Amino acid sequence: MISQRYGRNPTYREIVPTRDVITTADLDELRRSALGAANPLGVAADLADAVEQGRLAEPEDAGDALTLAAEIAEIRGRLDAALRYADRALEAYPSVEDARAGFARAMRARILFRAGGREDEAMAELTALRQLLIEQPEAPAYVSAALDAGGLSVIAEEWLSEAVDTVLGRRATAAGAPTEAVPAAEATVEVGPPEAPGVLFFLLQQRHRVRRDLNLPHDRQDDLADRLEAQLVRRAEQRQGTEPDLLFWPRAEFDRLLAEHAELTEAYGPDWDAHRGRLERHLVQQANTGRTGLSVVSASVDGLNGYASRHNGDPTDPEIRTRYARDLATRPGAQISWPSERNDACWCGSGRKYKQCCLPRSRS
Repeated sequence: MISQRYGRNPTYREIVPTRDVITTADLDELRRSALGAANPLGVAADLADAVEQGRLAEPEDAGDALTLAAEIAEIRGRLDAALRYADRALEAYPSVEDARAGFARAMRARILFRAGGREDEAMAELTALRQLLIEQPEAPAYVSAALDAGGLSVIAEEWLSEAVDTVLGRRATAAGAPTEAVPAAEATVEVGPPEAPGVLFFLLQQRHRVRRDLNLPHDRQDDLADRLEAQLVRRAEQRQGTEPDLLFWPRAEFDRLLAEHAELTEAYGPDWDAHRGRLERHLVQQANTGRTGLSVVSASVDGLNGYASRHNGDPTDPEIRTRYARDLATRPGAQISWPSERNDACWCGSGRKYKQCCLPRSRS
């Protein structure tokens, strides 16, 4: 997924200094910053030309470059160009079974939904990807996003729920239990290492997100999603040897933070819901020890980057982030008291009542 990184609109040459040959590193940079270019559609066209003219340092990057071009064009509303790029991307991969082709196929389905009149073709594309939900960690996100784009979030919830049941059933069978013994499998499931959570983690997280968007009641698998999220956070904290810095990133700041510093996904969560859930659970744990007067501090990307620059540090350094949090805590208006009253607006700023927003996230 691509996102804007720059505060102003850089030229293509600033993003990719060498235009003659586009490297894999250049493509990674463009995913983060292409939408901030002065002419994003020009970036997409140049990527397509680079494939055509053999200007990729690694020819096997052709499919990825064209998929990126398709995503840029789709976001900018040029659906005709986006579909051409997506079709070319699928032709560039060795086969439709190539693991990297899944996102391109989901992207093509998303474009078809938006174009109108080709919903059956879009659904056929996604149905062919359904098996990947239990095989590839990235698939739950791109398949459910494509279904969301088609107004089919109910189907996304159904597919994700069935995929979760399949994975848990396999684990129960592997453990020697009958296939229907899913609760036993849930009780012993592991999330995987912090740097590489497994397929089940991403399935549960996407299912959790879709169900929240559909306003569905919290169920057993939502509880499991919360437990695995808490488990991942604890492991990350143990590895870093530090407690959470209690920086709270408002939604727009959170999206920008991960766009600029993708490695901070581990520290703050894969999405804004997970970020709020982590803070809520930690604060509940602190309150259960008898602590009072708890709060978080509202952070900004410019603030973190500026603090790191002034102290000759890296914004991704846990120590820099902790010191930034302490610095913010001394500033008037930066602290957000926790918890909110049940019927008052939630502390996270969503506008919803606390009892309907972050309070349920304390379950683990």
